[in-house]
Amino acid sequence: MADEDLYAALDRAAAAGTDQVIGWRQHLHRHPELSNRESETAALIARHLRSLGLDEVRTDIAGHGVVGVLRGGGRSGGGEGRVVALRADIDALPVRDLCGAEFASHVVDIDYPGGPFPVSHACGHDAHTAMLLGAATVLAEVRDRLAGTVLFVFQPAEEGPPVAEPGGARTMLAEGALDHPAPTMVFGLHVAPLPKGVLGYRVGNQFGASCLVRILITGMQVHGSTPWQGVDPMPAAGAVLTGIGQIYRQLSAFDPVTVSLGHVEDVGRFNIIGETVTLWGTIRCAEESDMGEAQKRLATLAEHSAAAYHCTAVVEYLQDVPAVHNAPAWVEAALPTFRRVVGEEKVVSTPATLGYDDVSEFVNRFGGLYVVLGVQDLAFDPDGTPVPTPGGRGAVFNHNPGFYVDDDTLATGVRLHAHVAADHLAGRLVTGN
Repeated sequence: MADEDLYAALDRAAAAGTDQVIGWRQHLHRHPELSNRESETAALIARHLRSLGLDEVRTDIAGHGVVGVLRGGGRSGGGEGRVVALRADIDALPVRDLCGAEFASHVVDIDYPGGPFPVSHACGHDAHTAMLLGAATVLAEVRDRLAGTVLFVFQPAEEGPPVAEPGGARTMLAEGALDHPAPTMVFGLHVAPLPKGVLGYRVGNQFGASCLVRILITGMQVHGSTPWQGVDPMPAAGAVLTGIGQIYRQLSAFDPVTVSLGHVEDVGRFNIIGETVTLWGTIRCAEESDMGEAQKRLATLAEHSAAAYHCTAVVEYLQDVPAVHNAPAWVEAALPTFRRVVGEEKVVSTPATLGYDDVSEFVNRFGGLYVVLGVQDLAFDPDGTPVPTPGGRGAVFNHNPGFYVDDDTLATGVRLHAHVAADHLAGRLVTGN
């Protein structure tokens, strides 16, 4: 009965705070900040955490990271030594905002490396931040009934900092953000184009492994009217872009791998053949063990393609991120909590994805789970495929300028964080490890 009373208290507090959570989310959406530049976002987070009377509020971690520490006063369940870390990422993307909401972003960052860029929360980190602020509010109200400690981890630069700067989850760990106390479980969630309120999980790798690719192709600059007097790096770049399509045939078709080059940067003018072309991209692997071979194949392609055009190529692999691994024991332990929060029919197993998230640095080290929460106007057809609901906004994937989040679903994310924390600290959501 005591457990049911606690769950009811969590749900009441989450419902009461819904308007505040929606307000935070819309404010953050209107005022997004790029990776390693999240100063105002971090200030908002820290202000609210301090207003809750937490035991500690640590700021300026890995740039603009914030960690709130809430030590419970409960003693039930023998879980005094347990520590649950709830994580949200706080940075936005260099993507224009076409979501159509009245609180859409019109921000342009004119100083960001490589910019200027339009800025928007086209991945939903505004929702993640607002939901975790809501969960902190809810859990602070019942702190005397929590048999352990909650860490509220607001992480900067999940999308990757500028290449010349450190940042993200790995830097937070290097700076000791989760050392005192160390988590016994990490939990987080990511909004996704699934039906509203659906919780999607995957046993094994929830997200794939990733790295950033930089290929510098160098020729010799010359006037466009006399190309034979120089060495044009453009044909070499074109050969690399075309040849990537053959890398898939050199790796097992049963382990998905993708190589995508999303940005071409040249140094020249319409009548100047520039000296260099830089290709920027990413490798994604469903199985982390395939990353080394994919990198080797891409380097071979780039170097030899460049040589064929009398150029040189230097290939660098940066910002490597391990896969997010949901161990079977953690999934099994969490399913009762998930089903209680969203309903059994809304807890579904999801297919593999080549998206990445550096929450893996936390989950893989300390144990725990990362799941996805549906936030769009969709329903499952008889085959289990998400399809648009009549009159709704349809399916818009993360990183698309039109990506949207249904604000009414935010309360579900607040409850997920709160129930997972309460169950872990009480010894109900644990593994045998």
